[in-house]
Amino acid sequence: MRFFFRRCGYVLAVLFAGVVLQAQAQSPLVIYNDSLVNGFDDWSYTTRNFANTSPVHSGTKSISVLATNAYEAISFHHADFDTTFYTNFSFWVHGGASGGQLLQVYAELSGVGQGSYALPTALLANTWQQFTIPLSTLGVANKPNCSRINIQIRPGPNGMFYVDDVQLGAKPAPALIPLSINATQAVRAVDSRWFGVNVAAWDNDYDTPQSVSLLNEMGTRIVRLPGGSLSDEYHWASNTTLSNTWTWANSFSKFIHVITNASVNAQAFVTVNYGTGSPQEAAAWVRHANVTNHLGFKYWEVGNENYGTWETDSNTFPHDGYTYAVRAATYMAQMRAADPTIKIGLPVVTGENTYVNGYTGHPIINARTGTTNYGWTPVVLATLKSLDVTPDYLVYHVYPEYVSDSDQTLLQASANWAPDAANLRQQVTDYFGSGGTNIELLVTENNADAGNQGRQSTSVVNGLYYADSLGSVMKTEFNAFVWWDFRNGTDTAGDFNSLLYGWRTYGDLGMVNGPTTRHPTFYAAKLMSYFARTNDTVLNASSTYSLLTPYAIRHASGSISVLALNKDPTGNFNGQILLNGFTPGSAATVYSYGIPQDEATRTNAAYPLQDIATNNFAGAGTNFTYSFPPLSLTLLNLIPAAPRLATLSAPAGQFVFQLQGQANVRYVIQTSTNLTATNWTAVSTNTLATSTLNVTNPVSAGTPQKYWRAVWLP
Repeated sequence: MRFFFRRCGYVLAVLFAGVVLQAQAQSPLVIYNDSLVNGFDDWSYTTRNFANTSPVHSGTKSISVLATNAYEAISFHHADFDTTFYTNFSFWVHGGASGGQLLQVYAELSGVGQGSYALPTALLANTWQQFTIPLSTLGVANKPNCSRINIQIRPGPNGMFYVDDVQLGAKPAPALIPLSINATQAVRAVDSRWFGVNVAAWDNDYDTPQSVSLLNEMGTRIVRLPGGSLSDEYHWASNTTLSNTWTWANSFSKFIHVITNASVNAQAFVTVNYGTGSPQEAAAWVRHANVTNHLGFKYWEVGNENYGTWETDSNTFPHDGYTYAVRAATYMAQMRAADPTIKIGLPVVTGENTYVNGYTGHPIINARTGTTNYGWTPVVLATLKSLDVTPDYLVYHVYPEYVSDSDQTLLQASANWAPDAANLRQQVTDYFGSGGTNIELLVTENNADAGNQGRQSTSVVNGLYYADSLGSVMKTEFNAFVWWDFRNGTDTAGDFNSLLYGWRTYGDLGMVNGPTTRHPTFYAAKLMSYFARTNDTVLNASSTYSLLTPYAIRHASGSISVLALNKDPTGNFNGQILLNGFTPGSAATVYSYGIPQDEATRTNAAYPLQDIATNNFAGAGTNFTYSFPPLSLTLLNLIPAAPRLATLSAPAGQFVFQLQGQANVRYVIQTSTNLTATNWTAVSTNTLATSTLNVTNPVSAGTPQKYWRAVWLP
């Protein structure tokens, strides 16, 4: 995790090496326009200049290519990305002073070459030409793992030529996009730990009434402290790091002051110092928190991202999985001795050979596959199992972008949560066996980009990514989701490419800047608190077009919320909402956040216009259409259709009714002496297991009531 903190006028920084993930878009995916963008990098094997100033097709720069041998090429590389929503590869090329060069284009899937296409004509001298090649011709259409596209010179005339305006053309969006919600298919229960945020020791505005109010406003239920990579340098008792004598803005007592006054219900993830600390120091922290001060802080982590060389680690073998596991076992023993009720987690990563860090002295054999692996997670898990030590949970952190930001890439990155959860669970099964069944998987850091921050971090796009990540996590076994972070700090060293949506002139990983300046991620978290809460149930929801992504929740009351994310910057998508197993009333409440609210912030409009918008919609049903604007989060809260109350024949002196409604919905039978009464008396409350329920004698025979009705109970 990259973090910024300021004290005495200087800045410290720690770097995290992130990974760029998949990209899909209804807008073109630009590869080069004055520079490489959207996560593409230069893997060329010829003499080239990506900042050539003449000639250019558009903008101020082009790529000059001096090919002197056949099959030299300029090469555009990207981590495996999805081409499903793209139709062609296009570029402009200039033959230079002489022309006559013969070119071909070929592409790769996960590094393996596919089809090639020879341009039908030689390049013209001193002339720009555009070539557009179907991805199907290159053998990479509708593939999830395109990794490289090459423009290569064929045998024949060579010499200087120029390339500009390289992109993947997009397919048009469907006119109507079905969004299917299955109210009969429960995915899992909602976990309160999904509504978390990291808080930091360097936040000068943290211990204030404004922080308490802001955490409550966005529905925070748990916080993590003391702040990312700082954890492996932090000495809690003195509120200092390393051998420094100066103290941080927030001591542990200040963290407690806010937590116990906010709606987080006094819960926290606390990360103890592995890098420069000791098991005794960690155990003393547990004892101070839970025995001395009776805080009941349940969740503790041993170190932060200790697989990463960006972390401070004073051990003889730093960032070594075996060393970490042996020491972590001692940490856990002493921390549990201080408070046996706590849960302790350890950092892990996906992939069996990820973060080997040069250590191969402890090879681990996967008995299921027969492979030998050296990565952080297999070594940590297998070593702990050999020591007969079981962690309570494993900690996973995700930052999908680094160095070069891409809105289109970011807004498809949430597709990785399900395979990531599956990968981690498989590693637990392979290296811990049946003893690992109850080991939880938790996410305690997530944001778009852990590097220098630019426009994307403070834009609506990152708000959409927050909601998309959390919605995706809700459909996995990850039992916590803690965003990085509440406040972080202003940064202007990141990516401000004109292709990125947004208007703020600074970057910031924080949901809040300064005392109260709310970013789009703040409003996204607030809207998600309307979407789901403890005792609710996650439902299955799906779309035929990934740029309009739905999620669904059944509330404990029986109402259903549908969240739809339009992840395209320009397209207004019409969604056809299809409800199976639930009949809503026609009236719905709509909560939304997107470009209009963000623009109200930019123009400094009155504050309510910057906040989540609330509107009514009168056209809900089991099959209805709703229009979702570009870059928007839209939450439709659907209440059950009105129930009915039918009378049944019954013995004299008895009242028998049939309550007709929807399964899993709470209804109340009410009675009154007249139909126009403003006050009805509740006589029977029921949650239907099926669509009907017979109710006998909800009121005593001979009572003066004459009228009965059934209503939905929110």
